[in-house]
Amino acid sequence: MPSLAELARAAQVAFELVRAQHDIREVEVFVAANGTLLTRLNYTSHIPCNGVEEPKSVESYGLGLQIVLDGPEGTRIGFGSEPGDLSVAGAERALAKARAAAVHDPEFVSLPRPGREKRVLTDYHDRELMAVSDERLVECGWTIVNGALRTFLNSSRLATLAGSDEGLRRLGLIVGGDVTILQERVAVVSTHMPQVQTDESALITVFVTAMVEARDAKGSGWSTATRLADFSDEAGVQAAQAAIDAVGGERVPSGRYTVVFGRQPVTDILNDLIIPACNSDAFYASATPFLGRLGQRVASPLLSIYDDGARPGLLGSKGITCEGLPTGRTDLIKRGVLSGCLTTWYYGQRLLRDPALAEKLGATGAAAEAALVARNGFRFGSGGGREFDTQPGVSASNVIVEGSEPVSRDELLRRVGDGLYIGRIWYTYPINGMRAGDFTCTVVADSYIIRNGRIVAPLKPNTVRINDNISTFLNNVVGVGRDAKGTIVWAADQVVYAPEVAVSGVRIDAIAENMPGQEEV
Repeated sequence: MPSLAELARAAQVAFELVRAQHDIREVEVFVAANGTLLTRLNYTSHIPCNGVEEPKSVESYGLGLQIVLDGPEGTRIGFGSEPGDLSVAGAERALAKARAAAVHDPEFVSLPRPGREKRVLTDYHDRELMAVSDERLVECGWTIVNGALRTFLNSSRLATLAGSDEGLRRLGLIVGGDVTILQERVAVVSTHMPQVQTDESALITVFVTAMVEARDAKGSGWSTATRLADFSDEAGVQAAQAAIDAVGGERVPSGRYTVVFGRQPVTDILNDLIIPACNSDAFYASATPFLGRLGQRVASPLLSIYDDGARPGLLGSKGITCEGLPTGRTDLIKRGVLSGCLTTWYYGQRLLRDPALAEKLGATGAAAEAALVARNGFRFGSGGGREFDTQPGVSASNVIVEGSEPVSRDELLRRVGDGLYIGRIWYTYPINGMRAGDFTCTVVADSYIIRNGRIVAPLKPNTVRINDNISTFLNNVVGVGRDAKGTIVWAADQVVYAPEVAVSGVRIDAIAENMPGQEEV
């Protein structure tokens, strides 16, 4: 993986090459190198297995060029990239591609320009994660598996069900998932920010699913960290205990329930529904349920949601965006009031100059400018780092959910009285278009029945769906937990620091029970 110094030199050389071209008015050079290290977890008590599979790694690097061309037909914008070659020849090939791809864009204003905000994070990455060995990666995998197995073996409930060590194996104890380390290095330089800026970050995540297969019981666990020293068996222990707790799951009928959404469902709903609705491009396209509502109440006063890419020690923190601008805090919903949008420079400038800005955003002038500061222009690749071969898109970094009156889990359950605890959902997506706010998802694990303010029984996986609107989730808040945890869901680039959130009036639809002889999906 090229060093940060090599990326900076390549960016400077490419920048000098391109800005010397007589017909190029503006240029932006982005150079990136990414490393992904992964080890699979695959333990099965009743089938021969390796427990932890061999480590794998993927490395990529290259450069991308955004150019602004002047010509007789007007201004044209082009982008080109070149993988695996940081030399002058690589820059020349990327430039040729950018010229060939150049098109007229009437909404283009300029490449990013610096504002009043300054960079907060420098030299914040963990050197151990940037230089971790294969042996240490495998050791991390076994740490998780051993934590799960120790939890299974120490469970008196499983011991009663099994009757013997041989019986314990026949219960079908499964531990699956992965440990992933992501290493990122970038350099960026442009016409309006002509000094090369660099950034380096690393993180480690764990996703685990554990099962007691003979009892149709499943549990999940996860952990996130920015330092290898903070890695532990937490995710394995959590997943195994959740699987044990899920033995003997019960069904519930359709209806409106008061629900405690666990951290994973809160994260899934934010990632797939609420955060996309707070992006500037959604307002520009009139594709958000918050259309024209800046400064208005869109959620319970108990609820605040903001993005902060410059918070030290959080998983999604970066020193700069992929446009070379400082990261920072953007309030999205503040005590229930819509307060801002996530944006890139390009999308923000485009929306600010839209003749329908007042109708789309709900504000103009200084209020609109304050809501559209470009802190979220990233070139993320669905969990795979910052990519050199794509242009910046709007992406969150660290999404933080807070309650104005946070309470304990026991208090959340007390406020629910009779209802459900939903701990894991799957396949969350909008229906009837994003603007309508309607969504659906399936409850797949880690969920329970609440009676008289206490968890009394597990909810059988895959037996209910949620069919509702995000206005229910945002406005019917009964309480917000005080303990947030960094949570990532499949293919997400941002992390949500999510507490548990209790919501009333959630529509739950029972899934028809299989006929005898049919398998449950």
